[in-house]
Amino acid sequence: MKLDEFFVTGDPLIYGADVSIALTLIGAIFVLTYFKKWKWLWTEWLTTVDHKKLGVMYIIAAVLMLFRGGVDALLMRAQLTVPDSSFLDANHYNEIFTTHGTIMIIFMAMPFLIGLINVVVPLQIGARDVAYPFLNAVSFWTFFMGAMLFNISFVIGGIAICWVDKLCTTSRS
Repeated sequence: MKLDEFFVTGDPLIYGADVSIALTLIGAIFVLTYFKKWKWLWTEWLTTVDHKKLGVMYIIAAVLMLFRGGVDALLMRAQLTVPDSSFLDANHYNEIFTTHGTIMIIFMAMPFLIGLINVVVPLQIGARDVAYPFLNAVSFWTFFMGAMLFNISFVIGGIAICWVDKLCTTSRS
């Protein structure tokens, strides 16, 4: 398999996403290395089973997905600003419509509520922690890896489904 068959090539929006992902990762690695926070990050946040920290991580991930879904919304609005715009083709618009809905419900709204519940409910009932703290941590990391896999799929090949299958069927003909 050739590299250009694996990665999406030729689309400037995808190239922009590739560059932004690379720059963000480089920036995060630089900041963590410069301030020598790798051990702190590992011990205090990445391996935690504390419900309050997991709730904060859920909320941070939800806010990041809010920005990602907001970019999709801006792309859709940019397409709709001018009649017969060629900013996005029909299939790409359908894919963005699908991902916007999926991200905003599954990866933004639900984790935000779960994060608030993780922070508040044990404190309201007077518990020291949730019933199964390790399962709570596994739940967060499963959600987070799913969100990252969903987002990286656009860099390595896009999606072939649509929110409503009728949209995909009509755009292919």
